[in-house]
Amino acid sequence: MNKLRTLIIEDEEPARDLVKAYLKDNEHIELIGECADGFTGVKTINETKPDLVFLDIQMPKLTGFEMLELLDEMPEIVFTTAYDQFAIKAFELSAVDYLMKPFSKARFNEAIEKVLYRVQNKQPGAAKLQQLSQQAKETSTTKVERLFVKTGNKIDVIPVDTIIRVEAQDDYVEIHNEKGKFLKYDTMNFLEKCLPEDIFVRVHRSHIININLIEKMEKYGKDSYLIIMKDKSKVNVSKSRVKELKEQLGI
Repeated sequence: MNKLRTLIIEDEEPARDLVKAYLKDNEHIELIGECADGFTGVKTINETKPDLVFLDIQMPKLTGFEMLELLDEMPEIVFTTAYDQFAIKAFELSAVDYLMKPFSKARFNEAIEKVLYRVQNKQPGAAKLQQLSQQAKETSTTKVERLFVKTGNKIDVIPVDTIIRVEAQDDYVEIHNEKGKFLKYDTMNFLEKCLPEDIFVRVHRSHIININLIEKMEKYGKDSYLIIMKDKSKVNVSKSRVKELKEQLGI
């Protein structure tokens, strides 16, 4: 078996040094590099195509989960994490391994053995990662401050307070702001949960709006309303959501 070309992505230098020390002299591993942030990590993975990545979840600017959405191809991943218990449960039920910080060399070696077994037996651990990351994201209650959208080789960073509205598009969401629209593989349920509730409200099964960017609200039929946003787009408010919207607006 060829050595696994391995990359470390971790924002804390002591944590990177620990992984490197544990990997030293491992006959199955070829360390090809290390990255201190998620953006560099995405670029390096897409360029070097490693077999295995040790990936921290909680990094500034771009988290480990956000990174997974931006990869061209998925390597084997071992997460290094202090993440919440719900995400850990998702890891335990999957083929993907994780190392809870601080971790021992014995536990580290167990993770290596699990990856080697999966690779040797051609088990599709990497193929489950995007599904797992979505599951872990949806169990988290953390509010996001920005969204990332990958289009070709470009990554757009969208601060949430610039979002005018979000519209469902089959398995995707279409995010609108003053710069245009961006298609992202995500769910409306996730965005409803992770966007700040004092700014965003779901007014329809297919629409979430930024209440700070409403231009006007017009009566539409007997019990419904039509919202005109600052970009002049129009959004129907479903009857079941009118009360919630009025409460949010204080009217």
